[in-house]
Amino acid sequence: MTERPLTDDEAWAAVLRRDRAFDGQFVTGVLSTGIYCRPSCAARHPRRENVQFFATPSEAEAAGLRACKRCSPKDVARDERAVLAAIAAIKAAEEPPALAELAEAAGYSPTHFQRVFTRHTGLSPAAYARALREERARAALSDEGTVTDAIYAAGYSAPSRFYDETKGRLGMTASAWANGGKGATIHWAVVDTTLGSMLVAATDKGVCRLSFDEGEEALRARFPKADLVEGGEAFAALLAQVVASVEAPANGFAHIPLDVKGTAFQEACWKALREIPAGETRTYAQIAAAAGNPKAVRAAGSANARNNVAVLIPCHRVIRTGGDLGGYAYGLDIKRELLRREEAGD
Repeated sequence: MTERPLTDDEAWAAVLRRDRAFDGQFVTGVLSTGIYCRPSCAARHPRRENVQFFATPSEAEAAGLRACKRCSPKDVARDERAVLAAIAAIKAAEEPPALAELAEAAGYSPTHFQRVFTRHTGLSPAAYARALREERARAALSDEGTVTDAIYAAGYSAPSRFYDETKGRLGMTASAWANGGKGATIHWAVVDTTLGSMLVAATDKGVCRLSFDEGEEALRARFPKADLVEGGEAFAALLAQVVASVEAPANGFAHIPLDVKGTAFQEACWKALREIPAGETRTYAQIAAAAGNPKAVRAAGSANARNNVAVLIPCHRVIRTGGDLGGYAYGLDIKRELLRREEAGD
């Protein structure tokens, strides 16, 4: 997917939102003051007629402007290099490097580097390292002969370390990831909604599947060795919350627990999706930037496609640059209606 350049109107809208996802994509030149800023600069917004947009800090300086001391727009490239170097260090290390170690290598204070890293990836360095090891563990569980072998192959020093770090986050047990849900109990139901027939399934941790026009057969294909239990008293309460949130998405659904797993980048994309306010949309490029890799637009699209819990992770709020709705796994009619309800406050 090739994204066309932003129009001035789109750039100005990003400035008005102080949208950090656009930092590094352009700078805002304020001709009346002679300075240029990041799109996310917290300073008071200038008048639109005094603004000119530049692709890079160098272009702004060539026009006679100087960098804003408040938002340091020239540091965006430095920040990105520091984050990429930290990610490489985390991936290469047997044990996750300490925050102080990563910050010292970048030349930042630990507190500032934590903010920079989180802004670029959506996760703190420690959370990124955990997500990376969990990702490796899930891949190894699919390839290795035993759970113990998989745990060591993923880089954990001992099985106890794996279980301590992943307790409460993997949802299913380690062996379940390797064996199509074996040993996991998943409660499920198919209910009628104003958007059509909806499948909801959940482990004891949270919702692991929400889809439209699917039933038990599709769920069993995803978790062929899980114990699928239709209904259930505790599940009924969760189901009621899910249905209410889908029928009135503008009311929010952050309170509904989820049990979803993906790569570190996919989870960062899903986190960015959940942070989009109801009634607003983002482009695939914005989601990629919010997830820490502005160039990974296709990967952001793939993360959307791999979202197992429709609506609750609101991939329907992602559109193409220019305003086209793009695609949606359950049809554009449902996507259009969800966006209409959110915009209307329904």
